Amino acid sequence: MRCPFCSSEESQVKDSRPTEDNSAIRRRRSCPACGARFTTFERVQLREMTVLKAGSRRQPFDRDKMIKSMQIALRKRPVELEMIEKSANSIVRQLESMGDPEIESRQIGELVMKALARLDTVAYIRYASVYKDFSKAEDFNSLLEELSDLQQEHLAAE
Repeated sequence: MRCPFCSSEESQVKDSRPTEDNSAIRRRRSCPACGARFTTFERVQLREMTVLKAGSRRQPFDRDKMIKSMQIALRKRPVELEMIEKSANSIVRQLESMGDPEIESRQIGELVMKALARLDTVAYIRYASVYKDFSKAEDFNSLLEELSDLQQEHLAAE
């Protein structure tokens, strides 16, 4: 593993342990060249997924990009990073279980919106207003109705 501080190609694993939800291995590493310490995460990847964007563009699926968009929506909200990670893991498992290596960006956006609705309604509204490209205040009324329906589905599933 390359050191992120000095780019040395050597590092030593000092500690390994599973994450709380057992979806990854957390490794604490040390660089013998500069002495810096850093953490890496090792996750299972069942297959390479490609995102189909608007205009027939394709790009590799980026889990970190999805998490970053969730974190932006959840900024200054009382949601722990661990809950975001669990939601992201769930979304990735759902995408992988679809069996198709090419996934429409719309499908990812819908799964993220459902996850945010369960985590925090304000974050859901923030994300949806950008994702659905709201242009007028009335757009929020239909979104609030959708949110109510999603919350009813979630309660029924529990």
